[in-house]
Amino acid sequence: MLPEPVILAFDTSAAHCAAALLSGGRILGSRSEEMAKGQAERLFPLLEELLADTGHSWRDLTALAVGTGPGNFTGVRLSVAAARGLALSLAIPAHAVTMFEARAFRLPRPCLVAMDARQGRLYLQLFDAHSSGPLVVEAPLLPQSLARPGLCVTGDMAEPVAQALGALALPQALPIAEAMAHVVASRPAPTTRPAPLYLRPADAAPSRDAPPVILP
Repeated sequence: MLPEPVILAFDTSAAHCAAALLSGGRILGSRSEEMAKGQAERLFPLLEELLADTGHSWRDLTALAVGTGPGNFTGVRLSVAAARGLALSLAIPAHAVTMFEARAFRLPRPCLVAMDARQGRLYLQLFDAHSSGPLVVEAPLLPQSLARPGLCVTGDMAEPVAQALGALALPQALPIAEAMAHVVASRPAPTTRPAPLYLRPADAAPSRDAPPVILP
């Protein structure tokens, strides 16, 4: 009998450093630390602590799940680069999971994920039989085409968006990293490497130093 897959999920796309370990459809351990900065220094120690707490090592892993955003540009690049490096060194697949997928996990359909894109904008993605791709809209200009019977809205902007569309606001079913691990558990091996999901330009001016290149 083959051993159960062991999936390590992690995300630094927001003001947190979050990780979870899943095997046999069960979360073995989960960590989430709120932090506005410092994820680069904290990510690997947190992952090692999680593995040690659950009695696992890096070599026990069979797959990775990494949060690809949308979210903080530096945080997304950090996680994606870490996942690519780990996948290469451990010879295991790394799956990309968007924050839309993670937030909508296990919620009833139709489900609209609404997230703050800053500067008066929203990130939106609808999950139902006719799911659309992610959108970036001005906060007051919600597409009324998204309104439909039984719609629920989740995400950090769920309350105002649900009110505007006459829908029900719901919290996400699981913490981000735990949802990511479950999303990946039912997926086939990816055919491409994870890449950041950028839906808008960066807020900050570009650095004079060349940024690290994330290869296709």
